[in-house]
Amino acid sequence: MSVDKTTVRKNQLIDASFVPDRPHHIDHPHKVMLGLYISVFLGMLSETSMNITLPDLMTDFGVSSGTVQWMVVGYMLAIGVVLPCVGFLLKWVKAKTLALFALTCFLIGAIVCTFAPTFPILLAGRIAQGISTGIVLPTMYAAIMRVFPPHKIGAANGVAGLVIMFAPVIGPTIAGALIGALSWRAIFALFAVVAVIAIVCTALFFITPIERTRPSVDVLSVIASAVGFGCLVAGVSLISDMGFSPVVIGLLVVGVLVLAFYARRQLTIASPLLDLHALGIAAFRVPAIMVSCSFACTLAFMYLVPQELQRGLGLSSTVAGLLMLPGGVVNAICTLMAGRLFDRHGAKRLVWFGVAMTVIGGAMFFAIGTDSTIALFIAAHVIVMVGIPFIQQSAQSAALKSLPMHMAADGSTIMNTMQQVCGAIATAVATCLLGLGQMRYVAAGGDNPAQGFVDGSRYGYLFGLALVAVALLFSFLLSEHTDEPKLVPVHVDIEKLAA
Repeated sequence: MSVDKTTVRKNQLIDASFVPDRPHHIDHPHKVMLGLYISVFLGMLSETSMNITLPDLMTDFGVSSGTVQWMVVGYMLAIGVVLPCVGFLLKWVKAKTLALFALTCFLIGAIVCTFAPTFPILLAGRIAQGISTGIVLPTMYAAIMRVFPPHKIGAANGVAGLVIMFAPVIGPTIAGALIGALSWRAIFALFAVVAVIAIVCTALFFITPIERTRPSVDVLSVIASAVGFGCLVAGVSLISDMGFSPVVIGLLVVGVLVLAFYARRQLTIASPLLDLHALGIAAFRVPAIMVSCSFACTLAFMYLVPQELQRGLGLSSTVAGLLMLPGGVVNAICTLMAGRLFDRHGAKRLVWFGVAMTVIGGAMFFAIGTDSTIALFIAAHVIVMVGIPFIQQSAQSAALKSLPMHMAADGSTIMNTMQQVCGAIATAVATCLLGLGQMRYVAAGGDNPAQGFVDGSRYGYLFGLALVAVALLFSFLLSEHTDEPKLVPVHVDIEKLAA
């Protein structure tokens, strides 16, 4: 009986703790992940490029600013509802099937939005895109934990972080250029083209590395998840538009109460929708909180910076988008560096470096005024974009690497859900602080709207730096266990494998 080289390799030392979940060897793992990389980039690009289209949508469909805001809120709401269920879905459905379903939803949504004759139809297509993004985000991270060997997890997360962090930088630039040259419909047409590419790459290259255990379905948990996360995300997203109105307060209260019930149920039932026991592991919980803080800081800055360039410094949206590109390039490089350096040095020192750079860059934003030079802004933005990846990628790699393989999908879902909820809260808080700063400027006798916006932005930047300070405090609790799992001899029947 002849035995090929692959079979012989399987007869060698195998990491027993990873056998049920992780393929022992996958050639060209980045090629395997290509479709999901494109999918997540598309989702984040869609999430961050929509703000610039809102004025045109208001004009074309004749809707108010509060109504058109649902293009953003509805997208985040769909993500918030779907995300917590993905870890459970991956235990029932093949990861490849789930990813292709998500991308098909995005493609259909993009086509619907491209030709939408009315605003409700446009919003329906947008929600379909949000469902897709909510699925592919945790699926990508769960797959990374199985496709890559343990000693390359940091570098792999660096590539994933590059995909996520680069999209918010180029999104406004691409959207502005397409609107200027064609119309807002061209943005959704572009999304459709990229979705087709992602579908092809996923169908050709992606494998199904996640074991399906098919646990029982707890319907009450599914309902509680949808209601709790949906109300919470909708509530915090509407604060900037409606303030703490009775509707917003009601949504927040219902969201918190239902989520408290949901969390208690997940910790007590035999087959939880989302295994929250991962949060009981300090080596996961601590860096997960740090990731959420750094992501929230990023969204707060990304919300304030382009607006300050336009309304504070008087620049056009196209120029503002172009000025953010240098920071985006630096962010991409540092994201990759942070992932690779984590594999060698662990998280703690990288996080400290990232905090220092973010604080320096954030402090420089306080020096920006209505007559500041473009060079000062670029310098401040670039320094912040150096610091954030070292915090986020290092902490994220530490969190995911700390979990046993059977909890990887749940851990990825938990962390992505925390990021989306914290990001929504951070954007709402930054908006409120911006308004507070503007009101204080006017109350003090100021009559220059541009300077008032600059003053208000500083309140938001201070909030972002406070989030970084929280990440710094938690960094002292990080445990630096960088040893790879030990290989344990496992007996494998070669004849059965070769049969």
